[in-house]
Amino acid sequence: MFARGSAGILTVPPLAAAFMIYLGIWPLAVVLFMFWGILLVFFRDPERPVGKGIVSAADGRVDWVKTRGGWVVISVFMNLNNVHVNRAPFHGKTLRVTRKAGGMWPAFLERSKRNARAMMVFMTPIGIIKVEQISGVFAWRVCPYVRKGNLVLKGRRIGMIRFGSRVNVWLPADRVVCRVKKGDRTKAGVTTIAEVR
Repeated sequence: MFARGSAGILTVPPLAAAFMIYLGIWPLAVVLFMFWGILLVFFRDPERPVGKGIVSAADGRVDWVKTRGGWVVISVFMNLNNVHVNRAPFHGKTLRVTRKAGGMWPAFLERSKRNARAMMVFMTPIGIIKVEQISGVFAWRVCPYVRKGNLVLKGRRIGMIRFGSRVNVWLPADRVVCRVKKGDRTKAGVTTIAEVR
């Protein structure tokens, strides 16, 4: 299975490669097929069992865990080889989705705070939970799938960052116990990042 909206992107390279073969330009055809293989890996979207507690919104590595003004913020950095489809950490109702234009700094730099991003805010049984998608240097687009008023189930697909890079989950500090630390590997929808108190 492949990510929503990827059909057009995945169709162009093999068609272009076939045309290059028709023209007899084999080296370019080989390069296009290799690029297509990379895209197939990147846009994959496997089915997964849903984990316990509050689950990770992204595949990757926990870059940091911080407490900020009543929130526990868990930041997961996604490498190019990770699945880039993001999933709901808990069930609830979408209150709002906001986008902010910005730069394309590498996500591991402090200045990535100025990168393009989308913030999805959900009302859940434990209060407000926020999922923040942040673009990176290779990111094409931040793509939230949900809209205001949508109901989401834990582990369901809520968005994707194309070739991108960081997802922050904001949890109410007084309602959760964090279960991950810096360096831990996560799988979206599967890995428990926190438990409800």
